[in-house]
Amino acid sequence: MGQAGNSDVVIYHNPACGTSRNTLALLREKGVEPTVVEYLKEGWTKEQLQDLLARMDVPAREILRDKGTKAHELGLTDPAASDEAIIAAMILDPILVNRPIVSTPKGAALCRPAELVLGLL
Repeated sequence: MGQAGNSDVVIYHNPACGTSRNTLALLREKGVEPTVVEYLKEGWTKEQLQDLLARMDVPAREILRDKGTKAHELGLTDPAASDEAIIAAMILDPILVNRPIVSTPKGAALCRPAELVLGLL
């Protein structure tokens, strides 16, 4: 883990992603220094993903990134793909998780567009 932020706000961040960078900038603009988790380096655990999905109240498919990933080839975009199969694939290949996901005491959300983060503060 990097330096802990001064808040209970965590951003699951990909520095190569413009939306992710914009979301982080927006948080900092609001005076929030979040804990930044570079999930492509740190990876995911099943518990982490299940907890985030429960807090977001969405199925795994909602945070699946298909653009620029192997989601389609892996059959994950198939409506029949189960949450378990999608989560298992995300653990093996973290790029399959869309970004950025922000978690705060108010809840968690996939912040695309970046402005969605404001609803979590």
